[in-house]
Amino acid sequence: QVQLVETGGGLVQAGGSLRLSCAASGRSLSDYTVGWFRQAPEKEREPVAAISESGRSTYYRNSVKGRFTISRDNNKSSTYLQMNNLKSEDTAVYYCAAKRGYQRLANRDEYDYWGQGTQVTVSS
Repeated sequence: QVQLVETGGGLVQAGGSLRLSCAASGRSLSDYTVGWFRQAPEKEREPVAAISESGRSTYYRNSVKGRFTISRDNNKSSTYLQMNNLKSEDTAVYYCAAKRGYQRLANRDEYDYWGQGTQVTVSS
């Protein structure tokens, strides 16, 4: 069992930056692929970025490429999402999630463990 806690959300102006963190407990995060997902009001939860256990494979949705960077520190059992040049359309609740396996990084249904989410609001 893995427990995930996200931190780092908040209110930021368009063009600003935030860094989200996802800390794991219960089991080492080094055994899991970690994904960041987001859900805006009345929209489906969508994948944003993901990183495999080793860090060798990553995924980014097209709209965040060049602006967001996912990273992980297995020694700290943590994953991070650096978000730069934020836009109003990035406003959502952001969730981190974990799963076994390094394939299909964007497949939401394959993730077994989820955090409670952190709100990101970008004002224009």
